[in-house]
Amino acid sequence: MQRLKDKVAVITGGNSGIGKATARLFAQEGAQVIITGRRQEVVDQALEEIGYNAIGIVGDVTDVRYHRTLAEKVEDRFGGLDIYMANAGIINLTPSHKVTLEEYDGQFATNTRGVFFGVQAMEPVMRDGGSIIITGSLAATKVLPDHAVYAGSKAAVAAFAKNWAIEFKSRKIRVNILSPGPVETAILGKLGISDADRLAFESRMASLIPAGRMGQVEELARAALFLASDGGSFVNGIELHVDGGMALT
Repeated sequence: MQRLKDKVAVITGGNSGIGKATARLFAQEGAQVIITGRRQEVVDQALEEIGYNAIGIVGDVTDVRYHRTLAEKVEDRFGGLDIYMANAGIINLTPSHKVTLEEYDGQFATNTRGVFFGVQAMEPVMRDGGSIIITGSLAATKVLPDHAVYAGSKAAVAAFAKNWAIEFKSRKIRVNILSPGPVETAILGKLGISDADRLAFESRMASLIPAGRMGQVEELARAALFLASDGGSFVNGIELHVDGGMALT
């Protein structure tokens, strides 16, 4: 059964990690998938892995003009949109007293401003009854070391989602937050965790998670599919923690 048959889905940051796994699953479930990313070569590689005639539109979510261009291209080519997943994000883990203006602005530009103006641009071209999924973070509700700026950027989008769930109710567009806990993705390397240290890091993380391990991107993708599909048709305005129970510790 193809749960997203004939649906059109845009996933920002769909070239890696959770976004790419979700794009692959959505495509397998029958959706026409459009991914975005900042680098053409990375997007092209992701499209090869996703298959199913997925397409990529390169651009930067921090550029408000890009969102308008993306919305126009999707409407012109596909007539509208059914699913929008605002997934693109960055993270820098820095103690508050060492955070630079560039770090602060960078995280809020991508994680917060990019989400807001993405939804602002895409909602008008969405079909009634559509689904908007915002990738949040456990850090928005659970205090974690050196996460202050990142947590703030993700807490803001959780507030956006609740407001949008009410704002868009006349069009039956559902808006939900997908909040991962620690997940095994390439972003671990970007946090400065070397391959040599990775096993020890993952072991420490696992000790904090009732499930006893870190999450897999495929597990987040399956949760996103629930929110996007008719399986989640009566789910609106929630923050779905997919964290192995870490929020409880």
